[in-house]
Amino acid sequence: MLEKFSSVLKKGFDKIAGAIFIDKKTIEAVVKDLQRALIQADVNVHLVKELGDKIKKEVENEKIKGIEKKEHLTKLLHDEIINLLGKEKHELELKTKKTKIMLLGLYGAGKTTTTAKLASYYSKRGKKTAMISLDVHRPAAQDQLKQLGEQTKITTFTDKTEKNAIKLYEKFKDKLNDFEVVIIDTAGRHDLDKELTKEIKELTKKIKPDYKILTIQADIGQTAKLQAQEFQKSCDINGVIITRMDSTAKAGGALTACKETNAPVFFIGTGEKINEFETFNPKSFISRMLGLGDLEGLLEKVQSAVDEKSQKKLKNKLEKGNFDLRDLQQQLKSMQGMGSLSKITEMIPGLGKAKIPENLLGTQEDKMKKWGFAIDSMTQQEIENPEIMEKQTQRLQRIAKGSGTTTTDIRQLLKQYKMLKEMMTGTSNLADMDPSQGLSQKQMQKLAKKFGKKMKF
Repeated sequence: MLEKFSSVLKKGFDKIAGAIFIDKKTIEAVVKDLQRALIQADVNVHLVKELGDKIKKEVENEKIKGIEKKEHLTKLLHDEIINLLGKEKHELELKTKKTKIMLLGLYGAGKTTTTAKLASYYSKRGKKTAMISLDVHRPAAQDQLKQLGEQTKITTFTDKTEKNAIKLYEKFKDKLNDFEVVIIDTAGRHDLDKELTKEIKELTKKIKPDYKILTIQADIGQTAKLQAQEFQKSCDINGVIITRMDSTAKAGGALTACKETNAPVFFIGTGEKINEFETFNPKSFISRMLGLGDLEGLLEKVQSAVDEKSQKKLKNKLEKGNFDLRDLQQQLKSMQGMGSLSKITEMIPGLGKAKIPENLLGTQEDKMKKWGFAIDSMTQQEIENPEIMEKQTQRLQRIAKGSGTTTTDIRQLLKQYKMLKEMMTGTSNLADMDPSQGLSQKQMQKLAKKFGKKMKF
């Protein structure tokens, strides 16, 4: 995601930090590199020039001396880039009883997939959520949403026989009243023509959605400005969701374009998986780019990957001292649902700048997959009582053969399981810990001392 820009940004801050004193030459070099990177990220040239001129003017202020000038330039760079992306984090405020969110957009924007991602986002946060497809022009869209609903276990309403979007909504209106959050997928077009505008206005009048959100793909870059302006003028949208943030160098153009139109960006799609979806927070976004991590975003990813019910179930089992290999497998699946390990490490303060070999992270992901296959090849008795496998090596050989793994892989799994079980069931107050507060520094030190040397992935 904007890798070139991220690299230049890091180098710019390092150059400032390493400079003995800040002279005109240093400022010129940093600003020039930054401007070039922003233009490559498809940010509007006029905005780039304004940003450069403002930084130069501010830093040339003679009242700022010595080390203060260095700190001033660092803060100025940081603040101006955040301002360029939209300054603040914007959130959708849910209504007390029911919130209806209607997604709009042109063909190819990823509207249907985003509908499922948004529904999953709220479902994982304990909201009773449903989806409905009102795309009566493209039957495949209804099929896709239905499949995504089955995949995420979210109630989905579709009817390919009905060719009128208003009537289709009317058909399921009463059933939708049973849900706290309703995500509505609408039809798209190749452009915002009179026909699409009319349909959106009619649906708005009938449904009275709390939010109308425009879905825009990041790869359209600065064109996002025109699209956001057109939808704002014709359909009075509340904000934007930007998709495909992971696969384009033009993402900077799309982000800054939306900021220019005063259309707040609520969410960004960072990959193809349902859980690769997060609220857009300019400060966290820049922090991650600088390799400084993003704990808030990481916690959000955890919430998106793990639903409250399964966590409560696990907590109850831990309180009783029960933690078997199936529970471990569920935790591994949850980790995989959060995305690649390289994306997760970017969000952990300190690890973002660490040069962890890509092949090492890939090896750990492969190992976790193998462990999952091995558990699937075990009997229920072996899953609930893994200790019996250590005494009966023929079991290890059978499982390895059935799962395409080796006995060494399974022994590593058993070793990891024993260590995790000891940690999760033997650490005082862990089961009763408030997730929002986390572990205290003392608890963290105690855990690190006890298990740090044993934890080997």
